[in-house]
Amino acid sequence: MADPQKSKILVIGGTGYIGKFIVEASAKANHPTFALVRETTVNDPAKGKLIQNFKNLGVTLLYGDLNDEHESLVKVIKKVDVVISTVAGRPLPDQTKLIAAIKAAGNVKRFLPSEFGNDMDNVKDAVEPAKSVIESKAQIRRAIEAGGIPYTYVSCNCFAGYFLPTLAQPDATSPPRDKVIILGDGNAKAIFAEEEDISTYTIRAVDDPRTLNKVLHLRPPRNIYSFNELVALWEKKIGKALGKVYVPEDKLLNDIIETPFPQNAILAIEHSVFVKGDQTSFEIEPSIGVEASELYPDVEYTTVEDYLDQFV
Repeated sequence: MADPQKSKILVIGGTGYIGKFIVEASAKANHPTFALVRETTVNDPAKGKLIQNFKNLGVTLLYGDLNDEHESLVKVIKKVDVVISTVAGRPLPDQTKLIAAIKAAGNVKRFLPSEFGNDMDNVKDAVEPAKSVIESKAQIRRAIEAGGIPYTYVSCNCFAGYFLPTLAQPDATSPPRDKVIILGDGNAKAIFAEEEDISTYTIRAVDDPRTLNKVLHLRPPRNIYSFNELVALWEKKIGKALGKVYVPEDKLLNDIIETPFPQNAILAIEHSVFVKGDQTSFEIEPSIGVEASELYPDVEYTTVEDYLDQFV
């Protein structure tokens, strides 16, 4: 049952990749939970099961999207205390409409814009098309701050479900058994977080004064690996050495230029993570950031080691 003492949470983009996990985590933590969904989504057979799951969890469905009239967005926002955006791709810049509606509504205690990746302000050498996405997310941060809206930015680094089931191998459907492609020298450290854990930490943060106007970094200590270490762990699990093909940075940069969208975007993100080491190249500055597994030590997160067991 939803607890009326807990913040009312609105998730925008709730039927998307990370959004569905966040809606579920919010409902399971007994927050009165609202999801803004298009009517076409509700009638979409592919999303039917997900929508039914939301209803079973007691989630209130509100119809609309980011491009609704300003007044209707304001009306929706007035129903809740916390707004979490999980939109991806083209709608990212449209979050300015959300910022305007939150300012007009005047009742929101916390806004979590769509981030859920690298920390935007600590990515130094991203290449296109990843660079534009990072800049777009950074502009949303600046607009939130300029608007005086209370916020938490969630930097969860790599979605485990994106990278680990294939060890980030192109066109693969399972982890490699013979040879593995490694970008750069394989020594840059990356951070992996399982989607349900990301959502649990996100929902824990919404009412926590320690995360107000801070970046919530997910750096679970047992989930920080270089690509070489990840491959070694996988080899140990399958009891077999893999052939290793290293892709030098200049070849990778050339591949990004020559590869069509959206594959080039994936390669550009992998360049940032696995070659430049953008997830671990900086210390968390306590005045502007906090680390989730330190704040919430009771959350038993899924380790990379345990996650990979399902593929052995």
